[in-house]
Amino acid sequence: MKFGFIIPHNFGLDDPDDVLNIGKRAEELGFDSVWVNHHILNVGYIFDRLGSKPYYDAITVLTWVAAHTERVRLGTTVLVLPYLNPLVLAKTLATVDVMSKGRLNVGVGVGALKPESDALGSTFETRGRYADESIKIMRELWESEDPEFDGEFFSFSGVKFSPKPIQKPGPPILIGGASRAALRRVATLGDGWHPIRQSIADLKQNIATIHRLAEEAGRDPSEITVTVRTELDVLDSRSDGTESPMIGTADQLLATIEQYEEIGVSELVLSVSTDDVERIQRTQDRFAAQVIHGPS
Repeated sequence: MKFGFIIPHNFGLDDPDDVLNIGKRAEELGFDSVWVNHHILNVGYIFDRLGSKPYYDAITVLTWVAAHTERVRLGTTVLVLPYLNPLVLAKTLATVDVMSKGRLNVGVGVGALKPESDALGSTFETRGRYADESIKIMRELWESEDPEFDGEFFSFSGVKFSPKPIQKPGPPILIGGASRAALRRVATLGDGWHPIRQSIADLKQNIATIHRLAEEAGRDPSEITVTVRTELDVLDSRSDGTESPMIGTADQLLATIEQYEEIGVSELVLSVSTDDVERIQRTQDRFAAQVIHGPS
């Protein structure tokens, strides 16, 4: 099992060094990847949490962390595709992949905050089709020497695109969400599935659905990875497991990780959702000592 850690750039921290240092410590402690969230505006539940406090830009933060690390992979959890121009995004992501020497994972989703979507000029009702087209466009730009596309939202031909990503055919695209449409998107367009807040039983059922849909689409289901995002805390006494499967004692967490492995999960992306930097660091330390470097 691999372990990722989400950087708290979305929790209103005034000192950007606190954000950067969490990413650097993740690499030093043996985590396999670091990840960033993505929103543009403080609206809805984001406003309720932050008010006017800073929510730093996802890709800028990831690029900054890339420059200060050497080994960890770099992930987005998740970029809201309908907020972004896919041609511009493909350029930005390809550049990050080149500059980081091929360490990028691209988690994507369709978004759920209509006020944010409306303010950004995105059409909420077509966000699924826009996301599908965006994925196809990015792949076309990354993979084709002479890219061309004719779709509902974008059309182009007679152009060149560079730089191409180091990873071939491109950075892995991981699809967020657990709706029927999201599972079909995973099965037909994704390199992997990146769900959040799913019980192990629900994960198992949804993985089976993705495999069936992939086979129907003529794809090999074994090529689709599962990278699960979940909340983390390492406790001294046992948890009842209702808040998150990855909140509990080290023994509980190790047992839960075995369950994840049994159903085909290859990486856990862990979040400590707070602006308390000392608590985040303490949790990183305990997880690294008791789980990553604990009993084999």
